[in-house]
Amino acid sequence: MQEGTQKMNKGSAFQIIEIALKEGRSALSEYEAKQVLAAYGLPVTRECLVENRGDVEKTARKIGYPLVLKGCSFEIAHKTEKGLIHADIRSDTEALEAFDEIKKGLNGYNGAVLVQEMVKGRRELAMGMTRDDQFGPCVMFGLGGIFTEVLKDISFRKVPLNKREALNMIREIKGNRIIDVIRGMEAVDTEILANMLIQLGRIGLEFECVREIDLNPVIISGKNPIVADALMILQ
Repeated sequence: MQEGTQKMNKGSAFQIIEIALKEGRSALSEYEAKQVLAAYGLPVTRECLVENRGDVEKTARKIGYPLVLKGCSFEIAHKTEKGLIHADIRSDTEALEAFDEIKKGLNGYNGAVLVQEMVKGRRELAMGMTRDDQFGPCVMFGLGGIFTEVLKDISFRKVPLNKREALNMIREIKGNRIIDVIRGMEAVDTEILANMLIQLGRIGLEFECVREIDLNPVIISGKNPIVADALMILQ
């Protein structure tokens, strides 16, 4: 069992990426990607990586129900299509059943099971970093979940960017009212959002080997954004 992301630092982030490159990999696993993000101060879900069935119950109780269990492998970018995500797990029995199903789905892949807190929130955002051939690293912000691809309501900036630029970027999307007080939900902490975008840009500047970062969804819990899923592509 590997512990979560609470004690990461930039040295640890460098080591994670360096090992992946030495292994000839083109991506980090979700767990590894979140460790890198946490090292740069981005808020991520509390989670542990579990390889053995005997560690499931102890890990689940440590994090606390309800939970999400996911297949976690650098070889799998899209877990939903492969049935590797089990959400709203509320008991040891359900956790063990989900673990068994995910392990079957991971057969043939290099991976383990990610036991993750289930973040509650009705609003989802997306953000990321991409390396453009002309402009270099650029950061992206927009609506998250299924709406990212459907509505394509996103904004871009090349990096580095300052706090004012990040805040303007957040307000640029057409659906920006989602971050305000709406239907009984409090306004999102845009200071945290802005810092997340700035730090994503910093990762792009400090690691030329990182080609793309995709954070979707970033779930709004109360007023706080939390990265619930992450993909980091290397080059």
